[in-house]
Amino acid sequence: MTKTIHPIDVILHKRDGLALTDEEIRSFIRAIVRRTPARQLVTDAQIAAFLMGVFFQGLNSRELSVLTEAMRFSGEVAYTEILNTFVIDKHSTGGVGDKTSLLIAPIIAAAGVAHPTPEGIPGIVVPMISGRSLGHTGGTLDKLETIPGFDTQLTLARMLDVLKQCGAALIGQTPTIVPADRILYALRDHTGTVESPFLITASIMSKKLAESLNALVLDVKVGCGAFMPSYEKSKFLAELMVQTGEAAGTRTVALLTGMDEPLGRFSGNWIEVWECVDIMRGVRHPMSADLIELSLTLSGWMLHLAGHSPSPQAGIDRADEILRSGDAYNAWLKIIQAQGGDTSVFEDPASHHTPGAKRILKAGETGFLASMDCKQAGWAVQRLGAGRAKPGDPVSANAGIESHVKLGAHIEEGQPLFTLFSDDEALLEEPEQMLRENLRIMEEPPTLPPLIREVIAADSTQPNRGRRGPDA
Repeated sequence: MTKTIHPIDVILHKRDGLALTDEEIRSFIRAIVRRTPARQLVTDAQIAAFLMGVFFQGLNSRELSVLTEAMRFSGEVAYTEILNTFVIDKHSTGGVGDKTSLLIAPIIAAAGVAHPTPEGIPGIVVPMISGRSLGHTGGTLDKLETIPGFDTQLTLARMLDVLKQCGAALIGQTPTIVPADRILYALRDHTGTVESPFLITASIMSKKLAESLNALVLDVKVGCGAFMPSYEKSKFLAELMVQTGEAAGTRTVALLTGMDEPLGRFSGNWIEVWECVDIMRGVRHPMSADLIELSLTLSGWMLHLAGHSPSPQAGIDRADEILRSGDAYNAWLKIIQAQGGDTSVFEDPASHHTPGAKRILKAGETGFLASMDCKQAGWAVQRLGAGRAKPGDPVSANAGIESHVKLGAHIEEGQPLFTLFSDDEALLEEPEQMLRENLRIMEEPPTLPPLIREVIAADSTQPNRGRRGPDA
């Protein structure tokens, strides 16, 4: 006879620092998903108590793997195994101007199309399920939805069709994918438990593993614009995600990458699409150099894990060839068309940027741009109208900023640093002040860290440090 597991017992066990059994975890997640207004198997208060217990006591490696698995299978799963090909994805922990997905998906799709299976399906496919902007970070879906007609809300069956045809699909999370995460995430935001590395790992990895991946490359941001407040905590999060992915049978690698300034030339929605289209068409603006480097590096690791390159560096070189040849752009057009988008807007993307107001922020002194508060730059983009303060807020296609200089550059007094775009003149004042107050110009050039800080792979991860993680 199966013993009944009560939610309060799970909460008390975790509160007291005990390791939860597999069935305790699975039972709790089942109760969350199966509850109805008429049948409250577990209350919001009990879910909040569970989250707080995890926040303070942490999870061991087994608990985290089981929680992630239970969340992964709490709803519909994309059974991409039926494609009989290599399935890989990339995930970023979020940043300012981070638009690498728009370049990586067509690069990998083009590589897969060049090596189809005997059934004619691309040899690598990328089922990229992305999110929306929130807080100071941008969202891939908001960028894609500035393309007229482009449908990000595909069913999983339709996503499989696009993968067969194009090698990549760019969609949003459906209501039936990992429903447990939506419930937990909403309460994390209200209970002060968002920052738990264990809850972050379960949230991210359950959604990615629901794609039935063979491999996953993670871009974990570090620096003042990153979600995690320190390098040590970012690294710990990366280690947890790699361990969890590997435990689920998915080859997982994480790259710790810098987010000390906006990535690339533009930060916004349509203007980021414009930047990526320019790059795919062969226009490499100097301000896009860091974006190109990061996109190629992540693509190179994906090609290596998929067995299409003998090393990450060979993968980077192959990705660069694909991007320069125009093959990535052709793959991009095919993906957009397959998902209902109007590709004619890419013929002159600059003409589709029609902000109602703009302002140039100029340097107040001569010297070297030594640092900026990248998180504040992200909030400036949000205040201009490109992001949202809470889920459901509308966003502007035209709002955002253009960067005219990068960290370490020598600048002259009066030189343009940023151009701000908005649909409303009244929205320019506060973001301009936010940017100006958080720039530091010095007489001597700064010493800057590399864009790619560290690679975390299965053979380099450390044992679970328990409880809340580093600096607990």
